[in-house]
Amino acid sequence: MGSERQNRPRIAAGPILLMESPREILPEVVSARVPGFLPSRSGFHFPNRFSKAPVAELRLAGLRLPVGNASRGLCGGMVFAARDIFEAGRLPPAVATAPTRGTPLFPYLVRRLFSSWGLPFGVLRYFAWSMLPDGDAWVVRGATSRTIRREWPRVRNEVDAGRLCPLGLVRVRSISPWTMARNHQALAYGYDLDEASGWVHVLVYDPNHPDDDSIRLAFDPGEPPAHREIAYVEGERRVRGFFVTAYRPPRSGMTSEMNSSSRARPSDGQDTIR
Repeated sequence: MGSERQNRPRIAAGPILLMESPREILPEVVSARVPGFLPSRSGFHFPNRFSKAPVAELRLAGLRLPVGNASRGLCGGMVFAARDIFEAGRLPPAVATAPTRGTPLFPYLVRRLFSSWGLPFGVLRYFAWSMLPDGDAWVVRGATSRTIRREWPRVRNEVDAGRLCPLGLVRVRSISPWTMARNHQALAYGYDLDEASGWVHVLVYDPNHPDDDSIRLAFDPGEPPAHREIAYVEGERRVRGFFVTAYRPPRSGMTSEMNSSSRARPSDGQDTIR
């Protein structure tokens, strides 16, 4: 899900500041980061582009029926797995090519993809948000307004607590369930709040852009509802809104899969392999 791209001007992205503490107040800017996380170090080093292959098989009456298509993207699996590996004190594999079916990492990403959907209600949430207007319409609060009023404070609380925060990015407006795959998932690990201008920058690991520490969602909560927009990155579909998804740690039986698909983090906290 979420590997399609369209042309869009890239927003200006300032430098990412590394801080010793989870939260730091600079002149007119409130910044926070999950300590130790950067996409270039703790995210996967390959893009969300997989070879065409089923993500699972359904066994029915002795037959094996292919389900899904990995070439449409495994962004949710990459987001959840990145948090799994980081919280386990490990590093992702030092490879720049996406795994293929039959390798140890591929089924782990698929399992975490299904976890990220939060079946069945998680998928219904994408569907409900995709039907919303951008701005408020009569008594209906639009996707952008819901993001700024309800979801952004939740992201801030998670980051302030030192926790990575998976996000569902709503990129389509449609009543068709077949368009849900055009939505996307990312992992928030920090924010910058410019108290002078009011602008908010939510820093994210985006599986479509490996090793890129400049990716962020930017918006001005003070803009009138009819004019609010969420700026994102060049080449991606416009983000109409985003919401916090329910993270579930991997089951105990998946720990060995995760360990075999990741690397031990050096004791000095630095990545000496890449």
